[in-house]
Amino acid sequence: MNTIKYPLAESTWDSAEIDAIQSVIATDRYSMGSFVETFEAEFASFTGSKYCVMVNSGSSANLLAVASLFFCKEPKLKAGDEVIVPAVSWSTTYYPLHQYGLKLKFVDVDKETLNIDLKCLEEAITPQTKAIFAVNLLGNSNDYEAISKIIASRNILLLEDNCESLGATFSGKQAGTFGLLGTFSSFFSHHISTMEGGMIVTDDEELYHILLSLRAHGWTRNLPKTNKVTGVKSDDPFTESFKFVLPGYNVRPIEMFGALGSVQLKKLPDFVKWRRKNAEVFQSSMSDFEFIKIQREVGESSWFGFSMLFDSDLKMQRSDIVNLFSENEIDCRPIVAGNFAKNPVINYFNYSIHNELNNADFVDQQGLFVGNHHYDLSSQIEHLRNILSKVH
Repeated sequence: MNTIKYPLAESTWDSAEIDAIQSVIATDRYSMGSFVETFEAEFASFTGSKYCVMVNSGSSANLLAVASLFFCKEPKLKAGDEVIVPAVSWSTTYYPLHQYGLKLKFVDVDKETLNIDLKCLEEAITPQTKAIFAVNLLGNSNDYEAISKIIASRNILLLEDNCESLGATFSGKQAGTFGLLGTFSSFFSHHISTMEGGMIVTDDEELYHILLSLRAHGWTRNLPKTNKVTGVKSDDPFTESFKFVLPGYNVRPIEMFGALGSVQLKKLPDFVKWRRKNAEVFQSSMSDFEFIKIQREVGESSWFGFSMLFDSDLKMQRSDIVNLFSENEIDCRPIVAGNFAKNPVINYFNYSIHNELNNADFVDQQGLFVGNHHYDLSSQIEHLRNILSKVH
């Protein structure tokens, strides 16, 4: 375990993960194969999805999810189409949209849930809006009942970035499965860890086949014989294995990722159970601090971490609080990337901002989050509470 009193992230591995790695070594095959295929089937089953494609990161999952929409027989998106995004997320929510020539429209977040503000979302939709890329932030699902009502009479695609929220549910359904495509991450600090890795789920067979091709060079090798990209493959492996049909990538996972994923997925229910127990302790411990607002749960959060928004009229600045935490061995980070629209990189984007991003600015300037883990954090949260008593 980490020696710091309250670390941001901890390893969830034990001997089972080491055994999984050894099982791959025993085969002497490390490139993508049967272990990855097995994990994909298990992950699809866990999420209640028809299909899952594993890639080398959650960032690559977002890239392929966006790319796949351009290569359908009847493309679902084209360059110049408007996609609504929340102003608070990680960079790789936005980059694939830019890279495929889409116009981003930044919309403010809800200060309580930290997800997209539903009123602002409804106001921001125009006849030019072709998609919404919803982000389930810090383990917290969006209200997909409300979103479905907003877009019910409109021809708008719904996509989900669920990289921080594996195991979260809304109305009993897994977050990441409400849209046409949902993306997940198995990075070290996330709910399950293959150290690097990402997953895309969908119920659309054509998109599934496109993703299989895009993941590996845009070739046909990994497609079923009868598929929705090329129709029917030839039986000549010499030519078919090197037939390139889509402008793809090489974002394949290695076999160890698949083997590790299978082990971690079995542990996930217990991981989420502990995260939710810790959240109850955290919520109770923060109730006396009137100068702190914490994230309001939507559905059943899987509580990636614990966010705190500090009143702007405190004498102490957020930087002072960060220093206080550091001095007392409490790891903390900004709330994801804060208001992403503040970053100079958006000068490369085709984008617009719907009205003001006041809540995103507040999150950016007055927010931070601390970690949550797969074991009892009562003592760490008590330590946090004691240090917060010094904030004024």
